[in-house]
Amino acid sequence: MKSIHFVGIGGIGLSALARYLKKENYIVSGSDIRETKITKCLVSEGIDVSVPHSEKNIKEQDLIIYSAAVKDDNIELIEARKRGIMTLSRKDALPLILKEKRVFSVCGAHGKSTTSAMLASMVDGSVIIGAESKQFDTNMYYRNSNNIIFEADESDSSFLNSNPYIAIVTNAEPEHMEYYNYDYEKFYDAYKTFLKSATIRVINAEDEFLATLDDMDAIRLYPSRDITELKTIIKNGEPFTSFILKDLGRFEVWGIGSHIAIDASLAILASINEIDLETTREKIKNYRGIKKRFDILSSKEGYALIDDYGHHPTEIKATIASAKIYADLLNIDKITAIWQPHKYSRTVDNLEGFVDCFKGIDKLVIMPVWSAGEVKREIDFEKEFQKYSPQFINSLKRVGDFINLDSATKLDSGLVIGFGAGDITYQLRGA
Repeated sequence: MKSIHFVGIGGIGLSALARYLKKENYIVSGSDIRETKITKCLVSEGIDVSVPHSEKNIKEQDLIIYSAAVKDDNIELIEARKRGIMTLSRKDALPLILKEKRVFSVCGAHGKSTTSAMLASMVDGSVIIGAESKQFDTNMYYRNSNNIIFEADESDSSFLNSNPYIAIVTNAEPEHMEYYNYDYEKFYDAYKTFLKSATIRVINAEDEFLATLDDMDAIRLYPSRDITELKTIIKNGEPFTSFILKDLGRFEVWGIGSHIAIDASLAILASINEIDLETTREKIKNYRGIKKRFDILSSKEGYALIDDYGHHPTEIKATIASAKIYADLLNIDKITAIWQPHKYSRTVDNLEGFVDCFKGIDKLVIMPVWSAGEVKREIDFEKEFQKYSPQFINSLKRVGDFINLDSATKLDSGLVIGFGAGDITYQLRGA
């Protein structure tokens, strides 16, 4: 099997697999509904990408891999199946891609991209993650190694197909419950199965569910007692977190907040199974964050602009805590949060958490829900978030370093932070 075509190749997850298989000397092509920055980059890397989808893109490929967003009525899938070409979802293709690899598989509701990128800064191996590492400037970095640092996805249970050698679980907070039919037993059993399939397990033992797995052999992190003397420092305008981990000494990692120290600690505890402690201590300093996670787009006296992927209350709450620390260090006394809710189901399922997570900010701006293809549901944002006296906008505009919310409102002072997994990131960047 040498020729593989990816339907939906512009997605962050599928594009990483396409890049990896191209480096593994497969003939790779793909298609998507529209041209994007990712598809343009893939073309520049020698991958044949067609826009839009067309049955003409199906030729004599050996395998078609399609993203979760692609449905059975897609014209390329219909054509491929008519021709008898094997078609596999991204989830079902993982065993073929990862079956003979030594996989460092990272999952969890929050922090898995960050933890994966941190681990990749220490362990030598190829990197396949659902975000762009600033250290490697890509979501896939290839090394001629049997090791793969892989961000595994629990949203469709595809982490069960990731063939973990080391399984790292940052947390197991219920998320994407619509996929699990709101069956919590089914959801938690998936995490158990994932962990049991690994040779080595590293877990956040203070997570409500993971704390119950007393009979499972695992390397356990207890953040409240294992992480001490945590402090934030600024170097050349960039934030770093310094902390002591267990009896292993002091570490320093890019980023702000206790959640950064937790993610780093899990990555460190996994990496010291492979490399010596002092090498780990030095290599983690190479981590420089990932795009859209507390991504500082602009910083000057009295002002900072940050883009963050947070789209769940737990993520937003943790990031706002980091933003407060950063604002204090920069002597900024006002925080504005711009929120683009992601998916109607997530917003409804976690509405109380969203109302709570913005506590402590000075101004809340709410954009329309990024539906991600879901059917619209009525949510009375004005009523639910009335204690914040929010401002509602349809879109925003980047002008130089600053943000215009509308013709009369310009954000040119204070700390401005945007939250969401939709197109808010492009609006904040002026892209």
